[in-house]
Amino acid sequence: MADDEKQPGVPSTGAGGASGPTGATADREIRAESSAGAVAQGPLEQHRPHAPTVTGRAREGMFGIDGSGDTSGFGGLRLPAYAPAPAERPYGGWFDEVVDETAAALDEGGVTTFEDAVPQVTVDRGEMTWYVAREHLPTLATTLRDDPALRFEFCSGVSGVDYGEGIPQQLHSVTQLLSMTYRRRLRLEVCLDLADPHCPSLVPIYPTADWHERETWDMFGIVYDGHPSLTRILMPDDWNGHPQLKSYPLGGIPVEYKGAEIPPPDQRRAYT
Repeated sequence: MADDEKQPGVPSTGAGGASGPTGATADREIRAESSAGAVAQGPLEQHRPHAPTVTGRAREGMFGIDGSGDTSGFGGLRLPAYAPAPAERPYGGWFDEVVDETAAALDEGGVTTFEDAVPQVTVDRGEMTWYVAREHLPTLATTLRDDPALRFEFCSGVSGVDYGEGIPQQLHSVTQLLSMTYRRRLRLEVCLDLADPHCPSLVPIYPTADWHERETWDMFGIVYDGHPSLTRILMPDDWNGHPQLKSYPLGGIPVEYKGAEIPPPDQRRAYT
């Protein structure tokens, strides 16, 4: 099948996205074939028995405003619930190759398998996201960095998302990886509970994650275990709470500038 006939919006292995080496794949297939009694090895199949990851819910208005006093301008906003469904093979473009190479590398390492490390793969708007089991995040990140067929050498950012009440594991730690060798980008997401917001730190693997993880902890309260200095980076050291959590109040918090206080949105003056 030609690249332009594959999944729309997904970079091809031509001008839209560089293709990685195929020699490593061929070598692994030969080794697997000889070890399995000359049984041909097809592409990695997906068998994901768990429920899809929930990342959206229907919303009305904004900032929890109900009735009068809405100064946000979003009082009439209506947004349906949206969450990209788990992707199925073939993903299109270079996505299948990266999944197969990663699965083969993890099998060779013998620590975990791709199915255990990545419970769900999502392809949406031309981007691939792997939902990662947090206990396998360091092993997976090391494999993505070091394997010659993958070479995701650079962590370009770590951030957080709070999807709000009613969402299972509503807190997400999001890591953006970049392969400068093959011009590819990959997103890793770890889903966490508010009651247990712990995630392994990637600083020993990607030193650029240092201040990104500090900011994510500061804003969302995600505790990156193993981080060398998980301290405030934006808020004062003695600040109470994490301002980008959905449960954090949007007003009525005294600040240190001459006793100023911003009222909550539903108590501000309405403009009619």
